Amino acid sequence: MADFAHKFADTNRIRMHYVEAGSGPLVLLCHGFPESWYSWRHQIRAIADAGYHVVAPDLRGYGQTDRPAEVEAYDIFQLTGDLVGLVNALGGERTVIAGHDWGALITQCAALFRPDLFRAVILLSVPFLPRGPISPSEWEKVKFPGKIFYQQIFRAPGSEKIFEADVRSSIVRALYTASGEAPADQKWQPVLDPSAMVLPPAPTMPKFVTEEDIAFYTSEFQRSGFAGGLNYYRNMDRNWTLTPFLDGAKMLQPTLFVAGDHDAVIDFAKEAVDMFEHFVPNLKKKVILPGVGHWTQQESPAEVNRLMIEFLNSVKSA
Repeated sequence: MADFAHKFADTNRIRMHYVEAGSGPLVLLCHGFPESWYSWRHQIRAIADAGYHVVAPDLRGYGQTDRPAEVEAYDIFQLTGDLVGLVNALGGERTVIAGHDWGALITQCAALFRPDLFRAVILLSVPFLPRGPISPSEWEKVKFPGKIFYQQIFRAPGSEKIFEADVRSSIVRALYTASGEAPADQKWQPVLDPSAMVLPPAPTMPKFVTEEDIAFYTSEFQRSGFAGGLNYYRNMDRNWTLTPFLDGAKMLQPTLFVAGDHDAVIDFAKEAVDMFEHFVPNLKKKVILPGVGHWTQQESPAEVNRLMIEFLNSVKSA
């Protein structure tokens, strides 16, 4: 990673750290939880070598980017505003925006809010999620009566202490249990019975990461903590309340979607996956990778790189 340039930009009243490589049309890579710019380490050089200017920031609350204390500082307007400010700081050119996990949700909203700035979209793991008729927390109650959806735990006050008690184990557990490697009895369960809330011991490190990778993630979260990333979840109902204008909205940009067939997200978001073409009429390709879990671009970097570069080349003149 020594050839990546580490830089900072002032955007939306915060200082944002980003990694940069290459020259050409701008491609912005947005990470998920619990990750950082580093989750794109396999893509940055490959996409740069294909003729693109690649920028992968630490999103608000992560890594070396500022992490405001107020929960409300992490609503969807602030998160997308950070990206608009970053692109403007880089020259304001029309940009291809890509996101994984939470980064995919932010990417979707950035594309809806500023179609003039974000000209094409790549979503990994999380499909386009149209605004529903009820809030996310109400949806959980209707969808999973008597159960606990994982986001309820994440948004609970003080939930960061669960992750911070043993940062390394938290990282290893998240990467392994939500990956395609985990056997059925060790897989991440997004829906829990209230009587079965025991956290399993940290499993063996997954094969798609190295000790160096785990050490990097651990060091980053030991510095930043997990509150910033969890504040994204704490704003989900607020985001819904603030965006009634998105009812029925369609994302019109050329779009690529890639996910793994072992990703629990495409199970609980199956309706959104099935309805993708309705809400994203310019969907160019929807790819489900066999044997891959939630960490799409880390578990299957070569195939994801191929798909992303193929898509980027197809929209180069868009």
